[in-house]
Amino acid sequence: MFQQLLGAAVPSALRGPVLVDDVGLPRYWAAVWSAMTASQLADSTHTKKLRYLEDLYQHADRLLGPNALDDALAELDDGALAQILESWFVSIRNQPAVTGADEKRWQAGLGFVTTVVTWLSKSQVADERLQRIEQRLHRLSTLYSQLHVRRDNSVETVRSLPASTVEALYALLDPESPQNPFERDKTRWRVFVAFVLMLHQGLRRGEVLLLAADAVKSAYDHKQLRTRYWLNVQENEYATTEGDSRYSKPSIKNVHSIRQVPVSELTASLVQRYVENYRGRPDHSFLLNSQTDAPLSTETLTKVFAQMSRCLPVEVLTELKDRTGKDAVTPHDLRHTCAVVRLRQLLEQGDAMDEALQKLRTFFGWSKASTMPSRYARAVFEDRLTGVWNDAFDDRVALLRALPRSI
Repeated sequence: MFQQLLGAAVPSALRGPVLVDDVGLPRYWAAVWSAMTASQLADSTHTKKLRYLEDLYQHADRLLGPNALDDALAELDDGALAQILESWFVSIRNQPAVTGADEKRWQAGLGFVTTVVTWLSKSQVADERLQRIEQRLHRLSTLYSQLHVRRDNSVETVRSLPASTVEALYALLDPESPQNPFERDKTRWRVFVAFVLMLHQGLRRGEVLLLAADAVKSAYDHKQLRTRYWLNVQENEYATTEGDSRYSKPSIKNVHSIRQVPVSELTASLVQRYVENYRGRPDHSFLLNSQTDAPLSTETLTKVFAQMSRCLPVEVLTELKDRTGKDAVTPHDLRHTCAVVRLRQLLEQGDAMDEALQKLRTFFGWSKASTMPSRYARAVFEDRLTGVWNDAFDDRVALLRALPRSI
């Protein structure tokens, strides 16, 4: 079963997700795999893969008895491994409804078995047995790599939010709005700051939840004769494992996601006002603080978006459904919308498409190999966001109303 090892009694190096059998002992090769690969994966990705592997372990237990998968791996029993993989594939494929997640589950399990067998084969002494093992590994890879639970031939279209949805969210989440669904001022400001950072800066949900209270930096630019602001998107340098009590800990997706993002003076002032007046004085360093003075959790932020989606006008939700096929707004929808608007602005200011897409890679933290920028090239030519932002992007009436009068 899947468990989270937490608590002060657990050494910091051992904290995190783990798979255990029915008597509470760790799944051996899953633990080895985690120790070898966890540092290369985001926490959310690591957790998701472990859940997939637990499904494979449970299937092997039902098929061949307790600890069947670990035993087959340790003994390099290609017959048992083949029986486990083949029957697991069939069980996934024969579900009443098969989704893309099932394909990911199958590929995660196949990759795990192949990886462990590769490790074991390389650790053996070079002899005839090693040659047989390598032949078995080649057979496993060749036989199963062509199996797919579900082939998704549809083209995923990146869709920004309709203009009516963005306008309604601004009006709804304005901390001074009488329609704001959240009663406490602290909650209103926390949600508004998260909304602005994801929509205007294109931050992922996990990136927002990792921000330190002083994540927005500033320095005087002597060439432009003005103060410039930026946001450091990175792991919280002040945080420790002991200080983060969240069950699902947010993390930076990959090395390309660590970046500096320019911030407008208005957004910087908004964050500063929240820090000084509404964040409180918790004993942690994270920017977004919950009602109980704990770091804001992924689950809470997800519930917030579900609640504010339910409060949108019926006609707005109808257009959202017609345009995007969705019934609610998610944090990642704001990132999509930001990317579409940013790309349109770059093109309108005269940048060539290739140059504009390269700038998007830097701003949003995509790798050189990522296809995400090109997916926005198609979406950017839709006109349904016209009028939501002007060229300055941040000069919104709702945002201006939320700032101190002295700014």
